[in-house]
Amino acid sequence: MSVTSDHWPAVGFEDDLWDVHPVTGEPRRRNTGRTYRACVPARIAELDLRLPGRVAAEAEDAAGAMRAFDTEVGHAGGPFASVMMWAESVASSRIEQVRASARDIAEAEVNGAGTGQAHLVVANIRATQTALDHAVDMDAETVLTVHETLLGRAAPAIAGRWRDDQVWIGGPGSPHDALFVPPLAGRVPAAVDDTVRFACRRDLPTLGQAAVAHAQFETVHPFPDGNGRTGRALIHSVLQRGGLTGHTVVPVSSGLLADTRGYYDALTAYRGGDVSQIVSTVSRAVLVGVEHGRGLIDDLTRLREGWDEELHDLRADAGARRLADALLRNPVVSAPKVRELLRIGKNEHRHIDALVERGVLQRHDDGKSRNVTWRAQDVLDTLDAHTGWTGRRWSM
Repeated sequence: MSVTSDHWPAVGFEDDLWDVHPVTGEPRRRNTGRTYRACVPARIAELDLRLPGRVAAEAEDAAGAMRAFDTEVGHAGGPFASVMMWAESVASSRIEQVRASARDIAEAEVNGAGTGQAHLVVANIRATQTALDHAVDMDAETVLTVHETLLGRAAPAIAGRWRDDQVWIGGPGSPHDALFVPPLAGRVPAAVDDTVRFACRRDLPTLGQAAVAHAQFETVHPFPDGNGRTGRALIHSVLQRGGLTGHTVVPVSSGLLADTRGYYDALTAYRGGDVSQIVSTVSRAVLVGVEHGRGLIDDLTRLREGWDEELHDLRADAGARRLADALLRNPVVSAPKVRELLRIGKNEHRHIDALVERGVLQRHDDGKSRNVTWRAQDVLDTLDAHTGWTGRRWSM
């Protein structure tokens, strides 16, 4: 079926009674016995996506910038692909008010320390990688797997399961005064299947397809929590499946973070039948993400080059130099982590000590010998500056 952006179907609505929980049978605490209106998402799996010329041109420009950046990162090699994954996941988490410093995130990755917020960011990194790993065979089970990866530790009772009750956005205590009420829980599995079918098509412009699939997913809101982070991870699955990326991810979420009001307004407009706004929003976010990514890579490259003056006498210690390279993505390391990074079975302290002596690494000891770590503070400071921990935000 062919539908232009001017005639993209808006959501419908249906009334439901707010009385008892559909699974537990427990009575509601507020507004019991009152009806509310839940949305009924349109089926989009077989719709064509025909965008106005201006919006299509924006999307094509963004797609070209994304391809070029992906090629650049592929040619650069080294740790930069995983650095981009890190930057994307930190920004996606920040959209949901999940914040952690680069140090806390790195410590959570290396030895399970760090704050609860840091562990949520680490889970976001892994969830995004899971979405990419399943880009070719993406289906509804992929969505559940990504969500399980995201919240399996933080919220095991809901992780990897469709919601069984009503959720809403905004409004206290019940869906009656909410800003938006997603579909009834019973509609979720079929709605997700429809969304994934749209996302897996091969006959649509990829960037627009990713933006619309994301907006439809957020409209369905299939989980009690974690919908935004799961939905943004799936954007990258669609982009990779469509061939716009292959070596790395563009930190699109950094662009969305720069204008969260515009992002939320675009999702609202989509539910009213306007696809242009969400496609334009994601296109602009891609361009900001490319700028962000290049800036971060440039700063880390200059930092690594600056270390060379300190490491000039270590030409015989290839392990120390390889460790210095690895620190750009692993700015906090433990002895076991160094062995893993260098693929060695022993003698890691020789390389660690060489970098400590030259000021690249600083030892941190919490009083327990098994928790000794070493920090590359210059890398941590650079990452914090680029992810907004120190107040810096990227503009559109």
